[in-house]
Amino acid sequence: MRLLRTGTPMNHKKVRRLMRKYGLFCPIRKANPYRRLAKALQTDAVAPNIVDRRFRTLGARKVLLTDITYIRFHEAFVYLSVIKDAFTMQVLSYELSQSLEIDFVLVTVQNLMRDHQYDPDADVILHSDQGCHYTSVAFRRLIKDARLRQSMSRRGNCWDNAPQESFFGHMKDEISEYIPLWRTFEDVRLRIDDYMDYYNNERYQTALGGMSPNEYYHYCVTNELPAGLEKEC
Repeated sequence: MRLLRTGTPMNHKKVRRLMRKYGLFCPIRKANPYRRLAKALQTDAVAPNIVDRRFRTLGARKVLLTDITYIRFHEAFVYLSVIKDAFTMQVLSYELSQSLEIDFVLVTVQNLMRDHQYDPDADVILHSDQGCHYTSVAFRRLIKDARLRQSMSRRGNCWDNAPQESFFGHMKDEISEYIPLWRTFEDVRLRIDDYMDYYNNERYQTALGGMSPNEYYHYCVTNELPAGLEKEC
């Protein structure tokens, strides 16, 4: 997809042949055997699974996925909260924190409403797991005030939020070489900022017709393909 943008058409068969010739291999991600957010609270504030894995059937800005991931920093971790459009794959909001306190998750939603205040409406679903951040009184109140419908995965079922889990896995693979170089929290923030910009604007995806997430959203709204791409469907 990147070669196509440079005027060098090349199909996947030739790419595979050249990779075999030069001994090039893509890293294979291993499944994480550990449950994240193991401290999720037993609570009766669990929302129904409205999404029910219908990640891309409702269109752009209708199903938003959110989750938290841990990123290693020295001998500890930092924590990243992300909200992503399940249809366009765009990262709409994110917040990095040195603490697992609920504040950074709330800021992620507040940033979403600030930056995309004309997009969400009462039909927009915000889907998460059943972690303690998302069942908290503060989070549920904020979601209600923002006029978002809350949806949650079934307990212990990562497939109910699979696109978000996949995003985190690929992101960690692609920033892994920088992790040993980080010295300060600001180093981590700058790298995450850089990755999010790259992901939204330059990470072309087969599922999006060879477009980046931002390009795909523009195409959905205007029906205009990016320069250099021929319409395939």
